[in-house]
Amino acid sequence: MREDTLVVYPPLDPDRLARVAEAAGSMRVINATDLGAARRAMPEADAFYGKITADLLAAATRLRWIQSPTASLEHYMFPELIGHPAVLTNMRGLFSDVIADQVMGYVICFARNLHIYIRNQVDARWEPLGGDTQRASSLIGPSVVTEIDRSHRHLGDQTLGVVGLGCIGSEIARRAGSFGMRVLAVDALRRERPSEVDALWPVEEIDRLLGESDYVVIAAPQTPRTVGMFHRAVFGRMRPTAFLINIGRGAIVRLDDLVAALDAREIAGAALDVYEQEPLPSDHPLWRFPNVILTPHIAGYSPRVPERHLETLVDNVRRFALGQPLRNVVTKAEWC
Repeated sequence: MREDTLVVYPPLDPDRLARVAEAAGSMRVINATDLGAARRAMPEADAFYGKITADLLAAATRLRWIQSPTASLEHYMFPELIGHPAVLTNMRGLFSDVIADQVMGYVICFARNLHIYIRNQVDARWEPLGGDTQRASSLIGPSVVTEIDRSHRHLGDQTLGVVGLGCIGSEIARRAGSFGMRVLAVDALRRERPSEVDALWPVEEIDRLLGESDYVVIAAPQTPRTVGMFHRAVFGRMRPTAFLINIGRGAIVRLDDLVAALDAREIAGAALDVYEQEPLPSDHPLWRFPNVILTPHIAGYSPRVPERHLETLVDNVRRFALGQPLRNVVTKAEWC
């Protein structure tokens, strides 16, 4: 009886390779040092980890499992892979808490106007939004709601809407709930409402979510169905006091339409970590808005992520070697 073979390309460093080899048990591991070596090994491959290409896939004759090294798949998928019978798994779930922290950072910045005060600090400007704090306190005391009060939001009175209730979206919902926020969500597949979500609807109900949310958070993956999902008409269905937050994929938001909506004051502002074009050009209009926070695609970075990445790979290698169900199986039909 022949041993199963795992082909790895690009190659792993010795320490990571040793962990994978240990999990593989009797399965042979070929750590391909270059593309030619990977191509020569593919006819023997039962499993593959790394960057699969149409050329490598065509050379495989008995491939049953492919492990993507990434969570996002828009640059990984191609027609032959979608149609291939091999199971595809990815690295989703590694970044949920890290990205959720970033989202709540945006939310708190907007609620407390920190994005404005940080800019004022650079110019040494003392300008409380809504008026003079000392004068307000001396004239009417703290028992009357002032314009300054109204200029700073109370999170417990706010609603956060999540578009895409997967691993990341669920963690965003949990964190928002811990701040006392009302949480709404839409999802293409999920129908069972988790306890941290006040209402879960199908994607077809997104207009309801847009109309009730003070913060609309995009946590959906990029698929053919989500590209360009947020365009001018969609922004028009948001509250004019609401903020858009995108930590999903850049192609989901049409940036020209977002600029137009911001210029028309159809929404209150936006926070983006991902963009249609990366890096965002230095002359892009989004840079000029004081009510926009732009971060350079860093929401998923943390010292914890690399170790989680290796643990997921090792766990799936072990599962494959033992004939057990794999983690993070991708529904390839969503990419058709």
